Amino acid sequence: MTGRARGRARGRARGSAAEQAPVRRPGESEAQAAQPQAEAQPAAPATSGRASYRGGGKGEPRPGNGVAPPTQDFAQMSIGTGDAAQAQRKPRVIYQEPKTRPAHVTDKKGTSGTTIQIMTNYFKLVSKPNWHLYQYHVDFSPPVDHKSVRNGMLYQHKEIIGDTKAFDGMILFLPHKLAEQPTVLMCKSKRDDTDVRITITLRNELPPTSPTCIQMYNVIFRRVLDMVDMKQIGRHYYAPSQSIAIPRHKLEVWPGFITSILQYENEVMLCADISHKILRMDCVLDIMYDLYNQRRGDFHDRCQKELVGQIVLTRYNNKTYRVDDIDWGSNPLSKFTNSKGEEMTYVQYYKNAYDKDIKDMEQPLLIHRPKKSEERRGITGPLNLLPELCTLTGLSDEVRADFNVMKDIGVHTRIAPDGRHTTLKTFINKMNNNAEVQKYMGGWDIGFSSDLLSMTARIAPPEKIFMAQPQGFAYKPQDADWSREMRGKPLISPVNLNSWILICTERDSQRGEAFLNALQRVAGPMGIRVNQPDIYVLENDKIETYLRTIKDKLQDKTQIVVTILPTNKKDRYDAIKKTCCIEHPVPSQVIVSKTLAKQQMLMSVATKICIQLNCKLGGEVWAVEIPLKNVMVVGIDSYHDSGSKGRSVGAVIASLNKTLTRYQSRCTFQHNHQELMDGLRKAMIASLQKYHEVNGTLPERVIIFRDGVGDGQLPAVVEHEIPQLLESYKSLGENYAPKTAVVVVKKRINSRFFAKAGGSLQNPPPGTIVDSDVTKPEWYDFFLISQSVRQGTVTPTHYNIVWDSTGLKPDHMQRLSYKLCHLYYNWPGTVRVPAPCQYAHKLAFLVGQSLHKDPSLALSDKLYYL
Repeated sequence: MTGRARGRARGRARGSAAEQAPVRRPGESEAQAAQPQAEAQPAAPATSGRASYRGGGKGEPRPGNGVAPPTQDFAQMSIGTGDAAQAQRKPRVIYQEPKTRPAHVTDKKGTSGTTIQIMTNYFKLVSKPNWHLYQYHVDFSPPVDHKSVRNGMLYQHKEIIGDTKAFDGMILFLPHKLAEQPTVLMCKSKRDDTDVRITITLRNELPPTSPTCIQMYNVIFRRVLDMVDMKQIGRHYYAPSQSIAIPRHKLEVWPGFITSILQYENEVMLCADISHKILRMDCVLDIMYDLYNQRRGDFHDRCQKELVGQIVLTRYNNKTYRVDDIDWGSNPLSKFTNSKGEEMTYVQYYKNAYDKDIKDMEQPLLIHRPKKSEERRGITGPLNLLPELCTLTGLSDEVRADFNVMKDIGVHTRIAPDGRHTTLKTFINKMNNNAEVQKYMGGWDIGFSSDLLSMTARIAPPEKIFMAQPQGFAYKPQDADWSREMRGKPLISPVNLNSWILICTERDSQRGEAFLNALQRVAGPMGIRVNQPDIYVLENDKIETYLRTIKDKLQDKTQIVVTILPTNKKDRYDAIKKTCCIEHPVPSQVIVSKTLAKQQMLMSVATKICIQLNCKLGGEVWAVEIPLKNVMVVGIDSYHDSGSKGRSVGAVIASLNKTLTRYQSRCTFQHNHQELMDGLRKAMIASLQKYHEVNGTLPERVIIFRDGVGDGQLPAVVEHEIPQLLESYKSLGENYAPKTAVVVVKKRINSRFFAKAGGSLQNPPPGTIVDSDVTKPEWYDFFLISQSVRQGTVTPTHYNIVWDSTGLKPDHMQRLSYKLCHLYYNWPGTVRVPAPCQYAHKLAFLVGQSLHKDPSLALSDKLYYL
């Protein structure tokens, strides 16, 4: 089938809508379509890492790329080139991380444990002694409108100013100080041959650690990445020329790097980590063809479901966009008006600007609606994209669940410490040995060390695991796993299964019986008695059949409902969870039939399920030694609600006992995509009241681990959440003021650490703590590696203590964080974050994905969300 014929097939369902629909220009809404359009200035290249909004090849705005007004944000300016009228806009305030290090913390280094020598993915910035950046104000008299003309006038005096400079039309940055103060230059205007007086006045001498210098380093480095043929896609840089094809799955992998230059404990350093961009090899239009050929009746609906919300790459300019809608009433022959007031079709535009020939003339347009950050840059209307020129990025949940796909991708993306070290060394050497890069950076009198940073870390002592037997047991610290050691040992507080329900279909009845036998066998050594359940075999697997059975057979004495499902259909799972968590509160366990299919694995599966059942009934499995007395630890996380756009679910999990193994849970809801929770005060009051009910006293210390805080949200935690927390104490007594610590837990970081072992590098052992060199001077922070990984490079977790009145030493905070990583009952080993954070994530995920409402408080003191 030809492209046109296939496009015609897509267009049949549309009828004549394309001919009658109002024509929309790129970057405008339907309401704006009838209005005359003023000429727009092409925008300067944006180099901030978010997106770039340049003008089109003929001076018109690019379809699907929008038009942004020029900005004077130094992070977004190009060096030595740009657009007009930037001098008319005020510079934005440079964002700085808030200083949260408590005044009493003079030394944040711990001392316990054994030392270990490690390397990390940081390179020192090298500059001349007493190096400064000089900031000048440039005034033109009479005024000169266009920045390019201003830049050209300065270039005429390069013997005075020099070749190396950064100029945005009004502010000039130089690596050296001009001889005269102020410096006055004269130029001839080529336009009308008038004399122009240029006055250059020194405003600041900036030290290497100033925020403006840090921002300039990043601008310079992005220019360097361009010089070595790296292409910016989204926030990071990739090498399309080194792409790796995986034709079996129609995927390709682009290797690249995530880089940032920041001030660390003692020095300014470059952090560089390996990144990969995964792309589909076919275009979005091919995917639409496939959907049409599979089933034509609901083609539009399935396209909306498959594509809306996805991120696409436009290969002609390497930009990424989120697909927010599909415009079935427009096509490539629709017209828009460019900045010169000329009408043209998308076909003409892409031919003129990119030499792209569009094949399918009846394909619809994809719509990207600008985010608030884009609107602030002047992009007010939707951006239109052609499916034929777009490629899907990333992996869908369905693809991620395919073991074969992930295995084939992992061959290229999971890089061991030795390979990561080699790649990073090659990366920095490629820049240090590039003549163009050396000339450019030499002009700024800066460079980068060719060696990765070496430093000393510590390994926390291994923990002893306690179960019902008081002596406890040790495990292999390098494995961070005690599944073998706990076999046959009774749990701390087993809960007998006296009255429970087992539901399955007739097809799964044999597997259900085998599971029941295995469960009874493994439960005995754990100290759990499993009585015969009430078994209900269903005639079909319809949702209403499961729900009717649960509602009809549930009794007051029923402890838990176990259902075996033939498949993992989400709507059926959600319906069962809603019934058991909201309408008829009872702990529930859902098992997919294929999990019970392999007889050789059945005992292992039954053991894990038995532990889960015990936890959901309020039992405890194992513990570690917690020296602190009368302390409550709290885990907080949030998750976007999939059932309500703009709403998020917050989960607050608080400990109730001295071993930190029993928890109380609360949920809050907030709107407008807030990650930070307004309902924190109410949830904290309920948790403190429950703690008092269980222990007869209120906690003396409260230590909160806050997960789910993205970049730039730290100020909101400090200014918004902590006051709520402190305010909640007053509700329990005017004089109640427990000693409090708030720890922000961050998993999405780019820091990597490699342990030196003979002549090679390997992952540091679990318990490795890094609290110097690569930490921030304005923070009370540390890195902790709590996991053991068998493939690739382990990712550490970053802990930032933003509030602390506990009086605990750095050692105590570090050791407590590591201890809590041992207490997540869904895995007999250490996890990446403290158990309260992981429990909070599980609860927020359950509510955000399945329940969409507050769970019943009758379940709040049990781990029903495991």
